[in-house]
Amino acid sequence: MNSSGRSTEFLVGLVRELCTLPRETEWVEFKVDNCDPSAIGEYISALANSAALVGKAFAYLLWGVRDDDRTIVGTTFDPHATRVGQEQLENWLLRLLEPKLEFRLFTVDVDGHRVVLLEIARATRHPVRFSGQEFIRIGSYKKKLKDFPEKERELWRIFDQTPFEDGIASERVTDDEVLRLLDYPAYFELLERSLPANRRGILEALADDRLIRRSEAGGWDITNLGAVLFAKRLDAFHGLRRKAVRVIQYRGIGRTETQKEQEGAKGYASGFEGLVGYINGLLPANEVIDKALRKSVPMFPELAVRELVANALIHQDFFVTGAGPMVEIFDDRIEITNPGQPLVDTQRFVDTPPRSRNEALASLLRRFRICEERGSGIDKVVFQVEFFQLPAPLFESLKEATRVVLFAHKALSAMNKTDRVRACYLHACLRYVTRQSMTNATLRQRLGIDDKNSATASRLLAEAVDSGLIVIADPEVGSRIRSYLPYWAAPAPASEGIV
Repeated sequence: MNSSGRSTEFLVGLVRELCTLPRETEWVEFKVDNCDPSAIGEYISALANSAALVGKAFAYLLWGVRDDDRTIVGTTFDPHATRVGQEQLENWLLRLLEPKLEFRLFTVDVDGHRVVLLEIARATRHPVRFSGQEFIRIGSYKKKLKDFPEKERELWRIFDQTPFEDGIASERVTDDEVLRLLDYPAYFELLERSLPANRRGILEALADDRLIRRSEAGGWDITNLGAVLFAKRLDAFHGLRRKAVRVIQYRGIGRTETQKEQEGAKGYASGFEGLVGYINGLLPANEVIDKALRKSVPMFPELAVRELVANALIHQDFFVTGAGPMVEIFDDRIEITNPGQPLVDTQRFVDTPPRSRNEALASLLRRFRICEERGSGIDKVVFQVEFFQLPAPLFESLKEATRVVLFAHKALSAMNKTDRVRACYLHACLRYVTRQSMTNATLRQRLGIDDKNSATASRLLAEAVDSGLIVIADPEVGSRIRSYLPYWAAPAPASEGIV
């Protein structure tokens, strides 16, 4: 097995297959010893963009193959020894490519000749630029993309229509390799179906759910959907190595001292129960006395943690390179982060059905009962937090990520104004989506305020109204029986819409 995860037999077979092409294509380029670094960067851009145009999962640049007759002659080019200034070639190329792109260099002996193979992932979501310039292949020639506007329009159309799940994680694999790489028994177990009696039945079932598909070159392509959900080991798929879930437990309330750090190895579906069990096993617990018995109660509702972990997996932006979902556990909170900014305003998480970037993945996880039906997960999180009388969760939109924070129990007197207003607002949201009103009485129950201290609840409601996050449903009603709405549910003024 090659150190980069490809067997020597596979690489030799791939080189031979590429050499049988009738001519250089938009997605393959042959060289002997030409190793100009800038030219390599431009070819990566051109080949990646062209692979997307012609529907290939990868493009290839080979050294050691004569261009005119595809004869394997060998090369003196050594990419690992090549430097640009003081920088290694691979690092230099990665730095100048935008957006960041997966590519791999292999060296293999074919018929006694040294061949270097550069495997380049297809462009996704944006055309690939090198040193600020986008390139494309026109036949066997490398050209600037801006000079071919029809190609550029077609490329953008493809990006808009190709979801992450339909991408290829591993191509041209055999029947045996599919069964070796994917945890297919978990697939049938999650669907509560019997395992088919033969290999053909297994493969057909996986293909029906788009986890694998027939490869034009023979064998199977494992889709990103299949790999990310059912990989026995995610690091067996080069492009998905960084999509494993990281769980980090810190000592105290800061990130200065790590107690434990674990990275998930399995696919999201086959490994979900183990992941959630591991997280819950790390969560702090409180000792309480119930009916004269002392018992340990989790600091955070397990159902809320489960829903938020599932949401992070489903709604992440898989095209954000070098980042995956992360769960961070502190003494006073748990933070769950996924790559990609939210597609819905964080203030509207409770009432707005989520817009998922990954519909096929979300649909399958719902079928596996790993996540809730569309739009109900966050409602359950907020309900659980209120039931346990914890501080309201915090939903944050970061530069290239979304983060949800659950806080440990905190007395009302220890909450700051932001905490109090957020609790009032989310309580109003939850009451509204369940067709109920928020009142002084419901807020007292939510925050554990004694009935005789209704004035305290009134002050909190006034704070939230002043913040603009809640409104009085009917200002004409007396203060004792007033109800409140989230700002987005406020009735329009009577004159609005009258011409």
